[in-house]
Amino acid sequence: MSVAAAPFAAFVMDARSGKEIYSQNADTRLHPASLTKMMTLYMAFTAIERGQVRLDSKFTVTNHAAAQPPSRLGLKPGQKIELRYLIRAAAVKSANDAATTIGENLAGSEAKFAAQMTAMARALGMRNTNFRNANGLTIEGHYSTARDMTTLGRRLFYDFPQYYSIFSRRSADAGIATVSSTNKRFLDSYEGADGIKTGYTRAAGFNLTASAKRGSKRIIATVMGGNSTAHRNQVMAQLLDAGFGSAPKNVREVKPAAPELLMVEKKVARRVQVARVEPTPVAAAPVAQTPALSASDRPVARASTVAIVTPAAISAAVAKAQARNRKTEGDARPARKPLPPVASASTKGTDDLGATSARPSSRPEGDAPADTTSEEQILRPVASPLRDKSASLAQPGTPSLFMLSAARASDEPAEQPDSIILASREPNGIAAPEATQIVNRNSANGSAYGVSLGLYRSQREAEQLLLRTALQENSSLGNAASRVETNSRGYEAIFVGISKEMAELACGRLAARQQNCTVTGP
Repeated sequence: MSVAAAPFAAFVMDARSGKEIYSQNADTRLHPASLTKMMTLYMAFTAIERGQVRLDSKFTVTNHAAAQPPSRLGLKPGQKIELRYLIRAAAVKSANDAATTIGENLAGSEAKFAAQMTAMARALGMRNTNFRNANGLTIEGHYSTARDMTTLGRRLFYDFPQYYSIFSRRSADAGIATVSSTNKRFLDSYEGADGIKTGYTRAAGFNLTASAKRGSKRIIATVMGGNSTAHRNQVMAQLLDAGFGSAPKNVREVKPAAPELLMVEKKVARRVQVARVEPTPVAAAPVAQTPALSASDRPVARASTVAIVTPAAISAAVAKAQARNRKTEGDARPARKPLPPVASASTKGTDDLGATSARPSSRPEGDAPADTTSEEQILRPVASPLRDKSASLAQPGTPSLFMLSAARASDEPAEQPDSIILASREPNGIAAPEATQIVNRNSANGSAYGVSLGLYRSQREAEQLLLRTALQENSSLGNAASRVETNSRGYEAIFVGISKEMAELACGRLAARQQNCTVTGP
């Protein structure tokens, strides 16, 4: 399967409805890097909620897991560590050894876990994603897209609100060390940001799936293939600004349905054993009747425990929704009945992650010292019928997506290519590009010239053109601000606040790409 190496891709979604706001190369298969860990964590949260493991279950570290390259927690072969600490290390520090340990202990081997991750991705509607490992290190056949990663970010928010706050932590106690967040810089700089996950390899570039809430609006977006941490964060700020600007204030919240895979698994599990009382022969002395369990017919054995059924109805619904979302909106939007603001993750039930501490001052990623803010109990056990079950394996004979196994991978991992380095900080020698302008923010240079991209039939069409042009021409447009002006003829897309020379340069570059452009001035 051909996978592109670090071209730019982006996708912006209204988290409340799941509708697309903006996309660029959104379905191009790219290297996801550590965005992969979002699925690793999704699988761990699912296993916890299904009672197959607990937060205090101790996982064993294999030679393979301990040998993973940085970023890592520093686990040792044979070490036993609670799942809660592995989750914190994978989510906050993006530790590769922690993610691999989670996968191996949930499925018996990383290869089996990767197959389960891919099956879950299909169940969640991620059609262009294939996983080969639990941590995101570059390997042939491991890929995803900006659209799919945004979809996964939305599922983490809605499916596991009790754990979602882990993604906004600036630091966390990971048992053997206090770890700092790889996403701290963006969380501190963008108003309303509360997650979710960064990613970097040389093959992938700088990736980020982010979520932010302002008022009743929540926007989730993904950037893949950024040039540096600074460039990636600036583009993400642009995309979220555009999302908040174009998303309606009041919209009907449509929560995603439970994954079809999990529903099938639960249905099968309920048929596995049937309780009945066997009749006892009449005897002189009364004999107590003993309840006996009799196994019902089991389904035909399959080659893999992760096989799924994807009903045609789901595919049709997804295709219909995508077609509806891509329609060009008319000039006038139908009136919507105001709805109450959408509750944030912190208000959705019991928060298993603990209270969020006060934000520390902004520090650079990577070499930044650990926050001194005290770590409150993250991922603490909560009394629940599911969580109080034994941490041992599921009942024998019970089909399960997350079959635990006593078997552990003992072989050393295959040698990673020298060119692949996953780190929680920017690599040496990569300079940040020129600052990208922030769309829809006021220009401070006071210049009186600008460029007009012409008239369009709808405000949405004009806004998307402005955003796409800003991303493509950030060097020539400088700090220009964008706006849409409405008149009797339509919606005019305009950049303003630049010099005459910059306006002429930008128009020249746009004209070379057959884009209509006119210099405007005093």
